[in-house]
Amino acid sequence: MNRFVLKSVMQGLINGRSYSIGNEYVYRAAVVGRSAQLSGQQNGIVFGGFEWRRMMSSEPASVEKAPFEKEDKKESPVTEDKKGKEVLASSYWGISRPKITREDGTDWPWNCFMPWETYRADVSIDLKKHHVPKNFTDKFAYRTVKLLRIPTDIFFQRRYGCRAMMLETVAAVPGMVGGMLLHLRSLRKFQQSGGWIKALLEEAENERMHLMTMVELVKPKWYERLLVLTVQGVFFNAFFVLYLLSPKLAHRIVGYLEEEAIHSYTEYLKDIESGAIQNVPAPAIAIDYWRLPKDATLKDVITVIRADEAHHRDVNHFASDIHFQGKELREAPAPLGYH
Repeated sequence: MNRFVLKSVMQGLINGRSYSIGNEYVYRAAVVGRSAQLSGQQNGIVFGGFEWRRMMSSEPASVEKAPFEKEDKKESPVTEDKKGKEVLASSYWGISRPKITREDGTDWPWNCFMPWETYRADVSIDLKKHHVPKNFTDKFAYRTVKLLRIPTDIFFQRRYGCRAMMLETVAAVPGMVGGMLLHLRSLRKFQQSGGWIKALLEEAENERMHLMTMVELVKPKWYERLLVLTVQGVFFNAFFVLYLLSPKLAHRIVGYLEEEAIHSYTEYLKDIESGAIQNVPAPAIAIDYWRLPKDATLKDVITVIRADEAHHRDVNHFASDIHFQGKELREAPAPLGYH
């Protein structure tokens, strides 16, 4: 008898029918292929051989939904930004934007950097320092940079706003490449980097903020955007290979590139002072990032950017000197916070 009941129930389950054994319901199910057991609570009948996953089309009134099956009609909380757009603020992950204000109590408007990442640029830095080429590597780096300047001068001439915007898309590449390769080296060799990973990534981020500022001042045309894509694609891959082959040459080239950037921004300032370029108010992002006065102008912005480039010059020539001495970067103190 039990064998007959077992055979009937099994056949019915496969065909999608439901049965009642005692007071317990057995619902239509689908075979999923793993072994399991269905047991009757009252009659003690055990069914083995497959795992049965319930796919119920109806269920008795006495059966309640599991807690996880209940419909949650609560909507995720949302906040609105200043433009009226809804911004999802899910509390599930426990992450939400903290309330951040400026010193005067007004809301901090930027997500790309925080108040503790801002600084006052050291504009007293020596802008005239120059690394005199001493050997073949130095001379090769110096001549390479001078050759790269020729097409830039021809294309941009004295349109220093467009020149700065384009060059900053390139200037942010070396720090990122160097930091990335040092990071991978640290993982491979199980060694600390001496803080140089963070120092180079700080440089890359600082150069990127230069670009974000220049974009506020100069709206790039379609062919300038195309030029950026081309130049960045070529430069990234070339610098990546160069850094793998010779970090000392790579840092020396960047040091000379920064010297050229100082020269370009100096010429930019001359045109502002002569009236050839209008001295417009400084963008809000620049005022907050460099802690400039609220009435700061374009001249103030270019002055602090030029100071940053001078610091990058020093960092990269210093890094190249370390390699020329036969040492690794981690053996020397990393210039953290040295914009």
